Amino acid sequence: MALERYVISGAKKLRCGFTTGVCAAAAAKAATVMLISGKAVEQVAVTTPNDIRLVLEVEDASCGDGFARCAVRKDAGDDADVTDGTLIYASVRLTDKPEIVIEGGMGVGRVTCLGLDQPVGAAAINRVPRLMIARCVREALADGGRGRRAGAYIEITVPDGEAIAQRTFNPRLGIVGGISILGTTGIVEPMSTAALIDTIRAEMNVRRAQWAGPLLVTPGNYGETFAAQTLHLSGPAVLCSNYIGEAVDCAVRLRFEGLLLVGHIGKLVKLAGGIFDTHSRTADARMEILTAHAALAGASRAICMKLMACVTTDAAIDLLEESGILNLVMQSVTERAGIYLCRRAGALPAELVIFSNARGVLGMTDGARSMMDRMRRNMEEQQ
Repeated sequence: MALERYVISGAKKLRCGFTTGVCAAAAAKAATVMLISGKAVEQVAVTTPNDIRLVLEVEDASCGDGFARCAVRKDAGDDADVTDGTLIYASVRLTDKPEIVIEGGMGVGRVTCLGLDQPVGAAAINRVPRLMIARCVREALADGGRGRRAGAYIEITVPDGEAIAQRTFNPRLGIVGGISILGTTGIVEPMSTAALIDTIRAEMNVRRAQWAGPLLVTPGNYGETFAAQTLHLSGPAVLCSNYIGEAVDCAVRLRFEGLLLVGHIGKLVKLAGGIFDTHSRTADARMEILTAHAALAGASRAICMKLMACVTTDAAIDLLEESGILNLVMQSVTERAGIYLCRRAGALPAELVIFSNARGVLGMTDGARSMMDRMRRNMEEQQ
């Protein structure tokens, strides 16, 4: 059953979905009801952590020797979620002990690094989904007349989970063998910035559990590759996408000893305008910023007009080089971006490296080299 809840993104009306945590809880409730009643269950009602009632379809229900197994299909709505359409299974066995035991089986990831929601060795079923699964199973036990002393053993499985997990952040986070069972509200909002920011925070928590030294942050794969191959920083980087400000704030909260931000000119030029959410739909002042700094470097009106007409930063960089002012402009842009970065970071030492794929390093703040040297030494000591 589709969730009739929507969000507005720009001019689009987008349908919300529900999380893997909701699917696991609903499947566990359906399996418990079927185990107690001995009857097939076609639909099951659950209430999400943010108090939205859902009635979900139950699929592939079966019973065996002392257990029942049901599945609920993940519906991500209009969100681009790799788990959309995946069947989340719950197998339930009743026990004589009052505890509700929740475990992950095939296709559910296993935590191997400190700093995540669950301890090392545990199934990657986060705290809120665990609470929801337990609540739904207890409701079914009570409705079935089993009372408070009854308990259950629940195993959550995702048959395609291991393959799907390769398209998620789980390998970077040290979660192996499958996907995570997630969700704090139970609802998936399309194009959710909250979900992306939660992933960034989770990765930073893992890094902080490993060490407190300076943290390498980059918007994406280009920056990570450049940092490894050109700057010889072989340690893991946190990919912050467009959410540079959120990454800086999180590094401050976690009390890293420093932060090194490495990024392509197309993203980091926006920092020189104090823009910390670099998505183009939020702010795209790349050419305005480059033109302003070119004017400060003595560019003519004609050059400034050509800069404003550039479509890409690579084209703008070519024009600045042809005009003989590339170094001056990048020095000015980097200095200004560094001022905004340090202002956001507060007491946290923060440095910056800006590059382009064609020309390599275009600019770096004064303390970037010494921070990189320190990071390399720390990496050598850990090996």
